[in-house]
Amino acid sequence: MGSYPPPADLPTQTPEILPPERVSHSSQQEELQAVRDRLPGQRTQRRRSWAHAPATYILVGINCLVFIAMVLRGVPIFNPNGNQLMHWGANNAGAVLYYGDWWRIVTAMFVHAGLIHLATNMWCLWNLGLLGEPLIGPIGVLAAYIFSGAAGNLFSIGVAMAFSDASRTGGPPGVGASGAVFGLAGVLIVLLRSPRLPVPPKELSGLRRYVLYFALINFVIGFGSSAVGSSVRIDNMAHLGGFIGGILFALPLVPLLGSPRALFFFRRRVAVGMMLGLLILFGFYLSNAFPASAFQP
Repeated sequence: MGSYPPPADLPTQTPEILPPERVSHSSQQEELQAVRDRLPGQRTQRRRSWAHAPATYILVGINCLVFIAMVLRGVPIFNPNGNQLMHWGANNAGAVLYYGDWWRIVTAMFVHAGLIHLATNMWCLWNLGLLGEPLIGPIGVLAAYIFSGAAGNLFSIGVAMAFSDASRTGGPPGVGASGAVFGLAGVLIVLLRSPRLPVPPKELSGLRRYVLYFALINFVIGFGSSAVGSSVRIDNMAHLGGFIGGILFALPLVPLLGSPRALFFFRRRVAVGMMLGLLILFGFYLSNAFPASAFQP
């Protein structure tokens, strides 16, 4: 794997996010489920839990299994150091741009810096995933998670190279699912404005306001912790990049609820192709703007 710039003495970037409100989410899920059950061709009784949101359950399960594997291999439950996180797939500017480990922009979104970090991220992923999966389907949730999480990690690397000493230190290790979770929030904010959804406008407005508050509150928490010099390093650039990535992914989409399936599948292919192309172009830009020679020994 090679020898990386030692990140052990650097603060770990752990994008912490505040869980959404459980009570509000429960009622919102019931509303969406009721709408789906009334659609033509749908069974009137509730689907089994596994069929309800398989992608959300799979993503939560993968994140938890990675953390369990880390702990079983000797990584501390609450305060893993930078070297341990890098070993398990964290990303930083040095590893990605100097050593060429581009795969880290994906693996980092499944690695967490402690149990609290994992728990808060998974609670948010669970809530937003269950809300979004009826709108974009299981494949849509998986694609939104991967593409927006990768966008957040790349954006964070670019900002670190442009405005910090990442070229000298390699940058702090970046880990966590919250960039991808912010991406799901961006997707929901766009799609909940769709006139195709068979939901009363007042209810749609409430759902969208719920997601907007979630994003806004967590942005404020992240920037506030940086302003007061908190010991917790919140990577707001990963949040912002993931949020923008989610919005871009959603722009070509129509919601699965209320739209012809053929149109939905076509628009989803367009969204996947567009995001893949944008991420490749952004990666090329970063590699050209900050080549290996830009890193100091």
